[in-house]
Amino acid sequence: MKTTHFSEKDILQMESRNRAAFINSLHGFKTASLIGTIDTKGKTNLAIFNSVFHLGANPALVGFISRPDSAERHTLDNILETEFFTINHVNKDTYVRAHQTSARYPMDVSEFEATGLTEEYTDLIKAPYVKESHIKYGLSFAEKHELKINDTILIIGKIEEIMIPEDCLLSHGGIDIEKAETIAISGLDGYHSTKLLSRLSYAKTDTLPEELN
Repeated sequence: MKTTHFSEKDILQMESRNRAAFINSLHGFKTASLIGTIDTKGKTNLAIFNSVFHLGANPALVGFISRPDSAERHTLDNILETEFFTINHVNKDTYVRAHQTSARYPMDVSEFEATGLTEEYTDLIKAPYVKESHIKYGLSFAEKHELKINDTILIIGKIEEIMIPEDCLLSHGGIDIEKAETIAISGLDGYHSTKLLSRLSYAKTDTLPEELN
């Protein structure tokens, strides 16, 4: 396979949209997540993110990156106001509508209404879930960190509740995200179904891993 080399200078000279697509694609498959929020006046917001990541299991923490807040950032503003948000997996039935939430709707327009996705609530989390998502969880705001290197903002949330289809829970404690029809995203606009190769046993220094059933 022929390789093309890019220097930092080459990258910086790319047209801005092409550079964004190129660097966003570089990290491979990522989670496609819809973050649901609500403001203090009751107006809901829904936005797709590809920067959600695991931070720890005890306590259960999740982080995501918000772009610079020089422009309106409805998700960020709502989280800081109400201190709650939801994360909802994108699946095969919702990815087109999920992608549409990236459009720049004004503050007074709910992406739920604009895309036809359905708000769902629980007693614990004061933010909307996506009813059509099969795996979803609610978080309370924990920390905000401003990253000086590029003015992005890291938001950390503490998981307060999780909703998963019962038949997607695995015996060893994991989750069968393929069975839940969760999809992955590449770059800014590529959506992918996945195929499991295998699950491997816990890695040890004195033996090679074995495939798990």
